[in-house]
Amino acid sequence: MKTKVKPKASINIVTLGCSKNLVDSEVLYTQLKGNGLEVTHEAKKDTASIVVVNTCGFIDNAKQESIDTILRYVDAKEAGKIDKLYVTGCLSHRYKDDLEKEIPLVDAFFGTNELPRLLKALKADYKHELVGERFLTTPAHFAYLKIAEGCDRPCSFCAIPIMRGKHVSRNMDELVLEANSLAKKGTKELILIAQDLTFYGLDLKGGQTGGRKLKELLERLSDVNGIEWIRLQYAYPAGFPLEILDTMAERENICRYLDMPLQSGSDAMLKHMRRGITREKTEALIETIREKVPGIALRTTLISGYPGETEADFEETYSFVERMRFDRLGIFNYSHEENTHAYLVEDNVPEDVKQERSDEIMALQQTISEELNQAKVGQTVKVLVDRKESGYFVGRTEFDSPEVDNEVLIPAEQYARLGDFVHVKINKAEEFDLYGDIVNI
Repeated sequence: MKTKVKPKASINIVTLGCSKNLVDSEVLYTQLKGNGLEVTHEAKKDTASIVVVNTCGFIDNAKQESIDTILRYVDAKEAGKIDKLYVTGCLSHRYKDDLEKEIPLVDAFFGTNELPRLLKALKADYKHELVGERFLTTPAHFAYLKIAEGCDRPCSFCAIPIMRGKHVSRNMDELVLEANSLAKKGTKELILIAQDLTFYGLDLKGGQTGGRKLKELLERLSDVNGIEWIRLQYAYPAGFPLEILDTMAERENICRYLDMPLQSGSDAMLKHMRRGITREKTEALIETIREKVPGIALRTTLISGYPGETEADFEETYSFVERMRFDRLGIFNYSHEENTHAYLVEDNVPEDVKQERSDEIMALQQTISEELNQAKVGQTVKVLVDRKESGYFVGRTEFDSPEVDNEVLIPAEQYARLGDFVHVKINKAEEFDLYGDIVNI
């Protein structure tokens, strides 16, 4: 009689939330592959025997999506489609005790800093020799590079320090090694991410300036052969390191792009949010950035309906957006988060008012974005081709980050390859999209 051979365990990683979570999943994937395990990322069918859900716990909507996803795989486990279910990430870190009680069919919950323990549960060892190596879930031509973990900022509304801890910068040599490795595999664009890029290096020894080392890191990454675009996301405005602006202006492969979440244009709200900056200082900073890096695209995010936000506060923010004319803007309804400073006060702005204010800001931004885009008609821009869909090649300029910003659409009958740079003459513009034809230069 033949002995039945048990099939080799396969693992499917499911990622929710932001690009920082995506990088964590990529690191986990790389470690599992390095251990010789069979791994997939967000497989469309429940064919894996083990599922790891990497959760987000930032705001209410994200938390609900994470819980819904966990329950979907609990159902799959009960139906015998999967054998084991593990949960990691921000939601798991923040609510581990509650989740263990409420969803006992999950085999184990892990925090954001428990990768070795998670690997052990998956019968894998942490392989130090894989530092700098990474499997990409994004197209090969762009990659997120997480330069730090955690945050030291005291923002009243934010639970990130609870879930991610204090700010810890990654070793600069390690980051450069990773950038070189990515470049050799075809990565052309690095998108620098952290909870706050501007704090990079404050906890590291040595360096050019003896404190913040973002400028030095940018220079070293800029020198990596094959990297044609370097993009900065999530820069805090208070104490902004102005020295990086000269580097951005001097280095051709550093995109004229900056994602700087400002949260509000009301002095009263900024004070209550503990942002450490006023509207006047914010406007002066924006003027300096635009002066030192001509043509820079500024992206920001705002919060609608923070506790105590009056109609006058909202009008102040609306006027601020009107004057600043941001290239890109997103707005989120305030979410009352446990254990934050703001949780101590009443969440007293009704949900429908929060949404009305969000809609008004986005209607204004839509008008601004269309005007800025119409001014680009007739211009020729450099475009990185991301994908092909619905009869178009879809790409981005240096002023656009993946998924959240504008796109350039090129008729698919023209010749282009995914991951290549092409020059496109813009012949039509809409609120959030540009259309054009490839030209030779």
